[in-house]
Amino acid sequence: MRSGVLVTTHGLTLDGVVGQVRAAVKAGVSTAWLPQVFGGDALTTLAVTGREVPGIKLGTAVVPTYPRHPLALAGQALTVQGATGGRLTLGIGPSHRATIEGIYGYSYAQPVRHVREYVTALAPLLRGEPVEYRGETLTAVGALDVPVATPPSLMVAALGPAMLRLAGELADGTVTQFTGPRTIADHVVPTITRAAGEAGRPAPRVVVGLAVCVSDDPSARRELLGTIYAAVGTGGEPSYRAMLDREGVATAVDVAIAGDEATVERELRRYADAGATEFMATLFGTDEENARTLELIASFG
Repeated sequence: MRSGVLVTTHGLTLDGVVGQVRAAVKAGVSTAWLPQVFGGDALTTLAVTGREVPGIKLGTAVVPTYPRHPLALAGQALTVQGATGGRLTLGIGPSHRATIEGIYGYSYAQPVRHVREYVTALAPLLRGEPVEYRGETLTAVGALDVPVATPPSLMVAALGPAMLRLAGELADGTVTQFTGPRTIADHVVPTITRAAGEAGRPAPRVVVGLAVCVSDDPSARRELLGTIYAAVGTGGEPSYRAMLDREGVATAVDVAIAGDEATVERELRRYADAGATEFMATLFGTDEENARTLELIASFG
């Protein structure tokens, strides 16, 4: 199980993000991921960061599909792939109804169909092929001239059965959030692996997003995290609620990992045993705790 860290960009300048990725490299972490939220552009940031910081794989977790046409996103992703020497994993997802309808004003009536059509158009573009696709939710006709040696790996944020089957059939794997080890073992891994096998694709990547903190005061850390995650699974993000219910827990804090080195290592190994191929840690401690956490998670390779 490869190690990764999600660089939470809130409040960070571009130089601050570069500094966080440098710290991950120094610790020996395999991959640095950036979210695409309501701040700086994740792919642009990765292009700059990748030129500044060698020796670490880079990924988005995740870029919402609705606001970006497949041709536009493919052109941007291929540019980042070239700028970083082929180190990009492009994670995409449909986001949530509250965001897509309430903020962007798009219909969220058919998210699975939308993502299926989006990936069908996007994947060939990432391989340098022209596309002529006319679907129910989008049209994409054209080609790109962005030469790269290898296409970026394409991941789909998938939690429910239909989206997991789609990710296994059409993409390289999935990126999850707020999903516990039992749900990874019993639901995520078998569903996406079966779909990939039936489609004749390689075994999928399963990247598990986790809040992780090595701390001598885990109760205090969990209390802090509770304020950050207070709204997760309470209404606007039903897919997260479904994952928490599958795991049999009440809140997102219940699937976070906090404790001393032995405790955190034991909990991370539960995900490896469940079939996760990689994890993506969100750090939520003090600077000293985060340094301890980076050192531990880097030991996973």
